[in-house]
Amino acid sequence: MYWDLEQVSEPIAYKLLAATVMPRPIAWVVTQDAAGRTNAAPYSFFNVMGSAPPTVVLGLMGDATRGFKDTASNIMATGEFVVNLVPERLVQAMNITAVDAPAGVDELALAGLETLPSLHIKPPRIAASPVAFECTMLSSVVTGPHQSIMIGRVRAVHIDDACVLNAERAHIDTPALDLVARSYGSTYVRSHDTFELDRPKWADWSKSHPA
Repeated sequence: MYWDLEQVSEPIAYKLLAATVMPRPIAWVVTQDAAGRTNAAPYSFFNVMGSAPPTVVLGLMGDATRGFKDTASNIMATGEFVVNLVPERLVQAMNITAVDAPAGVDELALAGLETLPSLHIKPPRIAASPVAFECTMLSSVVTGPHQSIMIGRVRAVHIDDACVLNAERAHIDTPALDLVARSYGSTYVRSHDTFELDRPKWADWSKSHPA
C-alpha cells in the first residue's frame, strides 16, 4: 500500500507515522512560562541526537485551538526545559499530565507529583522520575502551522542512585529504570524484552567474508 503524504489529511499522516515508528521513548517535559508557572506534558516524538555536545530533540505538534502548545511556547520564551523519563510505576501520573487543561494549569499538581529543583535552569524536575535531563535550547525550527522541533543541549543528568552501578564509569542499571515507551494508538511498550547483538568489526568481517 502507498500513501502520498502530500495528499492525505494530517490525522492519516500521524497514524501512519505513529503506528510504524515504534517503540518511541517518552519525554515527560517540564517547563515554566515567563511568569514562572510550571507546565508538564509527555511527548513521544523525542530522542537523543548526539553526545558532543549532549543533545536531545523534541517534536512538538500544535494544538487545534490554541496554536503552539504550552511546552513549545514556554521553551521559546525561556529557552529552558527538563526531560524526565517515564517508568511503568508512573504511567498513570504521566497520563494525567497529558490532559488538555487550559493554559496556566499546573499538571504536576493535578497528578500529585512532587518536584525537585534543577541546578542549571529554573524548571524543576519530577522527583519520582528515575532519570531527568536539564536542558537549554540550542535552536528551534517551525516545521508547520504551530508545529516545531526543539533541539536542546543537556546541561545535567540526574539518575536515581539505586540505578547507578558505578558512578565513575557511568555504568547504569538500565533494566532497573523500568522505562516504558509509546507504540501505536494508546499502546505502550515495556523495556524488558531485549536481546544482545554485537556490532560487526571490519577486521573480523573481512577475514570471515573474503572478497
